[in-house]
Amino acid sequence: MHYSHNIFSKAYICTNTHTFYNKHWAIHMSNILTSTGSRALAEKLLQVGAVKLNAANPFTWASGWKSPIYCDNRKSLSFPYVRDFIKSELCSVIFEQFPDADSLAGVATAGIPWGAMAADQLKLPFMYVRPKPKEHGLGNQIEGFFQQGQKILVIEDLVSTGKSSLQVCDVIKAAGMEVVGMVSIFNYGFPEAAQAFSSAGIKLQSLTDYETLVQLAIEKKIIDEDQHKSLLNWRNNPSEWGK
Repeated sequence: MHYSHNIFSKAYICTNTHTFYNKHWAIHMSNILTSTGSRALAEKLLQVGAVKLNAANPFTWASGWKSPIYCDNRKSLSFPYVRDFIKSELCSVIFEQFPDADSLAGVATAGIPWGAMAADQLKLPFMYVRPKPKEHGLGNQIEGFFQQGQKILVIEDLVSTGKSSLQVCDVIKAAGMEVVGMVSIFNYGFPEAAQAFSSAGIKLQSLTDYETLVQLAIEKKIIDEDQHKSLLNWRNNPSEWGK
């Protein structure tokens, strides 16, 4: 048995806009969806508090880095209209840029709900990948049905350095599948992440990113010019910022 879900051969309904997408319309509109969707999503993440900016009282990441920004896309799940918007944007990107995907794979845990919703909308199989194998039961690291040779699109919550995201890709490849790319909701835009994905030969597409969000925050007067400079300095050298 072999999966042959070519999503360009099908049509789907985006429930957020109730707009019927077909192959030709989606290709024609791809640039518009990309340019407008990024700013619209950044604004929604700010509105619901999924992204917080605070240069004066920085957050501490698990890595120990001090950061003037904290992105928690899980919070968006609590807002139906924002949740639906993100799902629709994910579906558009998958439909337009990854037509050969046989299945979607969510990165545990934050990528699971987004990947599952997109897979349901596009009628594609879904699985998710743990950071490490379970220590009990079947000991699975990949949860869900899969077969060698399947073409997998990974769905990620956010990308920072790219290390943990690419580790998931390695797990999928080790199981005999092909990774056709990754879609994330948010991307910090670190140069080392871009280099890591390029070296791995994996296409990364993000719905919105750090630069878009910071520029929007300036326009909305959420931050002032001094805070803007601090945010840009952090992105250029996050490990040393705030020391």
